Amino acid sequence: MTYKSRMAGALADVVGASKGAATGPASTLPIDALRPGASQPRRYFDGKKMQELVASVKERGVLQPLLVRPTDTGYEIVAGERRWRAAKEAGLRDVPVLIRTLTDEEARYASLGENLLRDDLAPFDEIEGKLNLVALVLGVTPERAANRLNELVRNPDPETVETLTAVFSQLGRESWESYARNKLAVFGWPTPILAAMRQGLEFTKAKLINSAPAEMQGDLIAAALQGASRSELQAGIEQNRRPTKKPTNEYDQAAKLLRNRRKMAKLSLETTERVQQLTRELLDLLEDL
Repeated sequence: MTYKSRMAGALADVVGASKGAATGPASTLPIDALRPGASQPRRYFDGKKMQELVASVKERGVLQPLLVRPTDTGYEIVAGERRWRAAKEAGLRDVPVLIRTLTDEEARYASLGENLLRDDLAPFDEIEGKLNLVALVLGVTPERAANRLNELVRNPDPETVETLTAVFSQLGRESWESYARNKLAVFGWPTPILAAMRQGLEFTKAKLINSAPAEMQGDLIAAALQGASRSELQAGIEQNRRPTKKPTNEYDQAAKLLRNRRKMAKLSLETTERVQQLTRELLDLLEDL
């Protein structure tokens, strides 16, 4: 079996589990016998959603088995850390599991695939996870994977394109081309925006904030995380970009009007005499300084 076949098999296994398909008999293991996997791509666990999951587990138990693999010290969670955390908080002693013998690479592949199938993965965790998955499939570093994706957009290689198409089709939502064109730029965005995306800031809002002046971005991030809509953020940016009306300098304005011969010619004789009188008074005042 080739490397790519093994990786595809690992992902197919976890895809099937996520969709409720049969992937073999489930067992139960004590919660204390499990430990989080080193390949977990999820960096942020939303507190509110975790509490909702805990409440569900208390009421209905863990409905979907965790995918685990045996290790020298017990079992490592390949997919299902959120369910494991919720089960611990809910006071469960055992959880249902699917036990698979996986290599480190296969475990990482399956862990990435399972998390990327979830709707609640933070936006940046999803983008970063897909890049790590591409890197794993291509056997390169994430940095090289990003460069390779850009190269493939410009000059597709049929074999590699076929592999990426198969991987992204299993994940759903977007093609590898769309990901390469629209998401890779994220890795060059300011760190505060990426941190906010880990906390749930939507990609479209983050992209808008990245286009704003740097001095505005902190306030925009705070507003977005507090629930501001994209249109509200856009309005704030546009308001800041409107040129502010400079305070009128009355001296410059007066001098400009006095130099405007057309305007001065339209003045009545009485007004002209009054202007000349005021001008003389002003000159006398200034000469005394």
